[in-house]
Amino acid sequence: QVQLVESGGGVVQAGGSLRLSCAASGRSFSNYAVGWFRQAPGKERELVARINSNGSTLYLESVKGRFTISRDNAKNMLYLQMNSLKPDDTAVYYCAARSLGSPAYGYWGQGTQVTVSS
Repeated sequence: QVQLVESGGGVVQAGGSLRLSCAASGRSFSNYAVGWFRQAPGKERELVARINSNGSTLYLESVKGRFTISRDNAKNMLYLQMNSLKPDDTAVYYCAARSLGSPAYGYWGQGTQVTVSS
């Protein structure tokens, strides 16, 4: 079991930066694949970035080169550094965790709003 709490959302102008954080509670955080999802109004939720237990990463094409996902297993923390933000990045951002061997993300945070103004 793992519980996730996001922070760091807010309102920023286009071109600006934000850093999202996700604090995880529970044991064996390092064994989980973790990721950031987002959902904009009227749109389906999409995977923005994920990082596996071995450190390998994957990004949504539209955020490559602008967003960086990282984790600190010693602190049970997940981060998403977002640079060069665009209005299209406006959404509720969720962190999620997938246990080893599971095909689905079974643990979710409550979400944090990111609003990028033009």
